[in-house]
Amino acid sequence: MPLKRGVGISSGVVIGEAVVLDTNETRMPKRVITPEQVPGELALLDRVFEAAQSEVASERVQFSARAGAELADIFGFHEGWLSDPKPRKEIAALISEKQYSAAYAISLFMRRYRRRFQEMASPFLQERARDILDIERRLIRHATGEMHQELSAEGDPKIVIAHDLTPSQIVLLEKSGRLLGLATDAGGATSHTAIIAAGLGIPAVVGLEDITANVSGGDTVVIDGLHGVVIINPDEAQRKEYTATAAHLNKVRASLDQLRDLPAETKDGVRVELLGNIEFPSEVAGCIAKGASGIGLFRTEFLFLQQATPPDEEEQYQAYRAALEAVGDRPLVIRTLDLGGDKIHPGGGWEAERNPFLGLRSIRYSLQHLSLFRPQLRAIVRASAYGDVRIMFPLISRIMELRQAKFVLNLVMEELEEEGYEFKSNLPIGVMVETPAAAICARELARETDFMSIGTNDLIQYTLAVDRTNERVSQLFTPADPSIIRLIRTVIRQGRREGSSVSMCGEMAGDPMFTILLVGLGLRSFSMAAGNIPRVKKIIRNITLADAERVRRRVLGFETEREVLNYLRDETRKVWEEF
Repeated sequence: MPLKRGVGISSGVVIGEAVVLDTNETRMPKRVITPEQVPGELALLDRVFEAAQSEVASERVQFSARAGAELADIFGFHEGWLSDPKPRKEIAALISEKQYSAAYAISLFMRRYRRRFQEMASPFLQERARDILDIERRLIRHATGEMHQELSAEGDPKIVIAHDLTPSQIVLLEKSGRLLGLATDAGGATSHTAIIAAGLGIPAVVGLEDITANVSGGDTVVIDGLHGVVIINPDEAQRKEYTATAAHLNKVRASLDQLRDLPAETKDGVRVELLGNIEFPSEVAGCIAKGASGIGLFRTEFLFLQQATPPDEEEQYQAYRAALEAVGDRPLVIRTLDLGGDKIHPGGGWEAERNPFLGLRSIRYSLQHLSLFRPQLRAIVRASAYGDVRIMFPLISRIMELRQAKFVLNLVMEELEEEGYEFKSNLPIGVMVETPAAAICARELARETDFMSIGTNDLIQYTLAVDRTNERVSQLFTPADPSIIRLIRTVIRQGRREGSSVSMCGEMAGDPMFTILLVGLGLRSFSMAAGNIPRVKKIIRNITLADAERVRRRVLGFETEREVLNYLRDETRKVWEEF
């Protein structure tokens, strides 16, 4: 009954039979072709890239519908890389000049390319090396036509044990319907393996170091994702204990589903708006099914990242109109392009930057690339004739950026009016508050907007100077830091004073542990991944405004994030024992 401890990824508990996967790198044998075969191999290379692009785009949409738009970001790098013509040209040169087969040329190029990232000290770039490995396996699979069957199609679902798994491997395993849970030697809380597993709700423990050496195929394994524990061949008492725990968790999930049509309202009648985050129109239905009262964040850059050339005005208009028709009479907040950072469009004329997160991204990029910005604004304004559309500008850090964006919007409206289009001329305009500068100057921004939405992911990163994808410092990335809580309070206060409503659309909004505090700070609109809506609603319906204000007063007196987290955890458990 060996017990191993690692990093727990989800609150699920499962018991099942283990299957150990060999995920080691497989190199393609060197194969030289004749000159006559070169055109055929080049044509095969084009088909391979096109098939891989289509596959990734499909997986992204499906994963986003299941886990939310933010987590689907992981596939953004894959899409961008496959859309970049440079790698394909270099692989084609190996085929033409060295007369290598397409499969071997892909393998050779990708190994060399991946080595660049592996030799870098940055954990973020090392994570990119895993992404490159994932892309390599996908390309070779299409080049050779070999579809590796990871799990048997017969028998009960299995617990997968592996050294490491790439994002696409996890998605394929989950789609097979044979995946019960997983445990890996490698990985950490911020690894892509962990993020994908959590997003899909797969009970998982990562970072176990040597689990593959301790488990054999056919062993019975317990995965306790809540406590980060794996038990190999449990005894009868442990089986009973974890079977009861799993049944209890399933009962809790079923009770949350019953909240769908109930209002997000405190026990003393304070209404709170719960909205969903999406990146494609097809995801609207999933949000509504979980009880969302609208869409608080439509992340439009993924319409651009899923294809090699930017969508034109008509394509965008059709997408925004489809989202409006799906959402009905509920609000739809459309965020304009947030390209840059880790979201690079291959056709955008990008130049390498030392620190892209502090470079030409988001609204800065849009204002310098009006050929992309204007068609998007035209499409949004045209679609406004079909529903409650609201426009939100991202990463505003100074008032002049907001005024420039509004100026471009006004020009677009004048053009459309002259062209005879019908639209709503009084579209609500808002900004994302994602930098300390925006939070500190929230009063000035509030005076010139109808609403503000706090994007906690970037706000935390920029305020604390922490890269959450860097496992060396990711533990410092926390919304519980007193500085973050005080900035949030400032934004809410200034918005209320100036008559600009305030919402929150970062991951903090979907974390039930912060719900009571945020309500106490005055937040009345939350936007989150669809799967988090029932849990946040559960907390809201179990508290009073007086409870929330008491928690706020206590938290604002704390000096460390540890004090904040311990206190909020205790307070949340008081109103929801199963938390």
